[in-house]
Amino acid sequence: MFQLASPTHSEIEIKKSRFLGQLHPVSSRAEARSKLAEIRSQHPNAVHICWVLLCEGDSGLDDDGEPSGTAAKPMYNVLNHKQLFNVLAVVVRYWGGIKLGAGGLTRAYGQAISDAFKTAQLIPIEIMAELFFSVQFADESDLRRLCEQQDVIVLDVSYADRTVLRLKLKASQVAEFELAAANLLRGNLQKLRNMHQDGEE
Repeated sequence: MFQLASPTHSEIEIKKSRFLGQLHPVSSRAEARSKLAEIRSQHPNAVHICWVLLCEGDSGLDDDGEPSGTAAKPMYNVLNHKQLFNVLAVVVRYWGGIKLGAGGLTRAYGQAISDAFKTAQLIPIEIMAELFFSVQFADESDLRRLCEQQDVIVLDVSYADRTVLRLKLKASQVAEFELAAANLLRGNLQKLRNMHQDGEE
């Protein structure tokens, strides 16, 4: 998964219609809505402003009057193929007087976004995971030391019959960390699915 370092633009002309492709990094629907309003105010004479939003917990797409499936869908397909996330993709169309047909529109909207990628700087998105471990009191300091060595964040700790630590780490390092923790604590480590397994709220 990737996200944009900064906005990027493209422009193509097909049968006198102009297609302005834009990619903007966003983190919420509210931010995307604000950016769309800004783009609409910049292009009052455009016939269509089609968009796709992909961000955490939210996504959407709009053909803005183009035949269904000919604008936002090909734009979405490009984003999906490039594994881009936290992004608002927009294509502004200025009508050139010649109809392109469904196939022509699909190619034009997809190409406008593909071309915008040519100058895009992409940043990998690290997917994070949370783990809950239950250990004996005497083993807490050893587990904390391992967390420090492997850049694992201790989010919080609770104490009952045993000590429960809530940890945050990169999803890619979960298997390696679990193995190291199990070896270190010689079987005295319990992995919990969540805090409720240890009687904690």
